[in-house]
Amino acid sequence: MRMRSKPVWSAFIMALTILVSSESIVPPAHAEQAIDPATVERFNYLSTHGNSSCSTAFMNAIAIMPVTARLQGSCCSPMSLNRYSRQIEGLKKFAAFTEIPTDPYDVPAGLAQQAQANYDLTLGVDEQRAYAYAMDNSEEKGPCCCRCWRWHVYGGLAKLLIHRHGLTGEQVKEVWDLSDGCGGDE
Repeated sequence: MRMRSKPVWSAFIMALTILVSSESIVPPAHAEQAIDPATVERFNYLSTHGNSSCSTAFMNAIAIMPVTARLQGSCCSPMSLNRYSRQIEGLKKFAAFTEIPTDPYDVPAGLAQQAQANYDLTLGVDEQRAYAYAMDNSEEKGPCCCRCWRWHVYGGLAKLLIHRHGLTGEQVKEVWDLSDGCGGDE
């Protein structure tokens, strides 16, 4: 084994020092920013006062709920504050579409009823292609992780958005990913 001489190591260390000192220190892109106190307050309430469940009975009850009722909380896993904050911020991009709930963990029953009513809507060929794209490419491979009320409500919402507003499969995928109300970090 041949050992390097001190001058070679010194030159290597000096070059490394210059390289490191010339790099600017940038925080990672995923570094968490301060969360709006109002969002924290909503999270604290919704994460402890949910009425949502994955049961068929809950899904069937949506149609007869008062339109002012709320479908609240996570149905599968505990909510994550950082993820919730990202979802709330991300959904602001779709604020022009009044059919899209602004909070995936606090859905007005009236919006859920309207969306759910469109679940069996027959789409045209291009519309169905957009819907299929969202199904194939969304994080959950559909509007939710299981075929619960969220699957039917957000599946119907997607069909409504595609048919009425011409949203693309990519846009529907983004809405679904931001509206995932299953809880958890990802």
